[in-house]
Amino acid sequence: MDLIPAPSSAVRRPDGDFPLDAATTLTAPPVLADAERWLRGTLSAATGLPLGPGRPGTGIELVLDDTLAAEAYRIAVRPGHALLTAGGPAGALWAAQTLRQLLGPDAYRRSPLRAEGWVLPGADIADEPRFGWRGALLDVARHFLPKSDLLRFVDLLAAHKLNVLHLHLTDDQGWRVEIKRYPRLTERGAWRERSMVGYRSAQRRDDRPHGGYYTQDDLREIVAYAAARGVTVVPEIDLPGHTQAAVAAYPELGNTDVVDTAALGVWTDWGVSHHVLNASEETLRFFEGVLEEVLELFPSEFVHLGGDECPKEQWKDSAAAQARIRELGLANEDELQSHLIRHFDRWLAERGRRLIGWDEILEGGLAPGAAVSSWRGFGGGIAAAKAGHDVVMCPEQHVYFDHRQADGPDEPVPVGFVRTLEDVYRFEPVPEQLDGEAARHVIGTQANLWSEFMDSARDIDYRAFPRLVAFAEVAWSALPAVPAERDYAGFERRLRGHLAVLDALGVEYRPADGPHPWQRRPGVAGRPIEGPPPVR
Repeated sequence: MDLIPAPSSAVRRPDGDFPLDAATTLTAPPVLADAERWLRGTLSAATGLPLGPGRPGTGIELVLDDTLAAEAYRIAVRPGHALLTAGGPAGALWAAQTLRQLLGPDAYRRSPLRAEGWVLPGADIADEPRFGWRGALLDVARHFLPKSDLLRFVDLLAAHKLNVLHLHLTDDQGWRVEIKRYPRLTERGAWRERSMVGYRSAQRRDDRPHGGYYTQDDLREIVAYAAARGVTVVPEIDLPGHTQAAVAAYPELGNTDVVDTAALGVWTDWGVSHHVLNASEETLRFFEGVLEEVLELFPSEFVHLGGDECPKEQWKDSAAAQARIRELGLANEDELQSHLIRHFDRWLAERGRRLIGWDEILEGGLAPGAAVSSWRGFGGGIAAAKAGHDVVMCPEQHVYFDHRQADGPDEPVPVGFVRTLEDVYRFEPVPEQLDGEAARHVIGTQANLWSEFMDSARDIDYRAFPRLVAFAEVAWSALPAVPAERDYAGFERRLRGHLAVLDALGVEYRPADGPHPWQRRPGVAGRPIEGPPPVR
């Protein structure tokens, strides 16, 4: 049983095989209805078996055992009975995912390839995750991803027991969430005239308008679809930097005494725009209005507010910003940024939510409930954890999957650091500088997919997989804390079988021997990087 991610324990019982047929049933209590519904729909489509309701002690049966942790589960397969015991609804969904994996790659098809021969192997499996936050960031601001492709990505996360989709919805290059009280955010801010091609040294444009956005009903659908599969969608509304699209839509949000923001468009470059929000009370009220609608759409405990890479040049040149600094009794522009972050930290806390932001938000201090996404290496996460803040480890040097997977000239758009499949498998989210209570503040880990160089689901597949499979095992399984002690050869062997699952799901992953022919890009996109890797 070469399961991925590796379970806590799995014992094969050769005398316990359970052949499935048209009489096989599926039963669950109402509290596990999501898992029952998903499992019946998925397995019935793949096998052609009806899996109608049955009685306890027979067929495929899901039961609740609240002595287990919420995401923990047990599976016992014997002739005529597969018992899935879960600590909660989430655990039942992960048990259902494992049961599908036991049936082999054909169970991942949407129509049956055969009418019979479906056998659950006899087994005893006990499993639970290492981390509560097992995430992937998807940047839909730089390149918009249609809803159907986003729902497919949710399915891929759930299939690998990843449970957080961090949705990067706004940036300099586009605004992707409908805000009804501010319609120009999508009428104007969701579209740019053209896009940069390749890395910034090329200075080429494709001269094709690009854009799109999710309506509020789209987002309600995405959130509900993900929740039914055990995935929480965490929205990101970036501020006070990475906001040129918002300023282009509502020029009064910008530093109007420094630049003519009325002439500003949505940014067509990659990198970080120097156009940032002003710090007025009116701008705070504007984004409170934005967040009121965001909270209604996303029930997640955490709301990500970015808080990173905020250029201060306009504030330094702005008489209004300097007056604001004096009015608030602040020392400088850095403290002005901290003032904005702390304002929304308190605002979210008053509404029962928690702010999470990139590690720059540590500068100036945070409320006790705020959490940090540590992206500039481990340093920010270490400092946050020692200060009592929860941390999601996602250092760019290890888990930025828009970065290339090899250093050959045929790799597409060779951005950032080379990070191989083995590098990802040997990534350890909890640094050795943390122990005891500080280590417990590392609530999870996340792989990030920034989309400057990914303009389709095919590109996302290529950059994410199979590295996301290795990452899922790092996030879920109880691997040795010392990376060198991990059985990478064993993982590679299991992955070779798992590639048939990705094939059945239609994932265009990067082959071990190099890029697909359609991904090989000569010329500018194939030249080595000049200068440092692009900022996030």
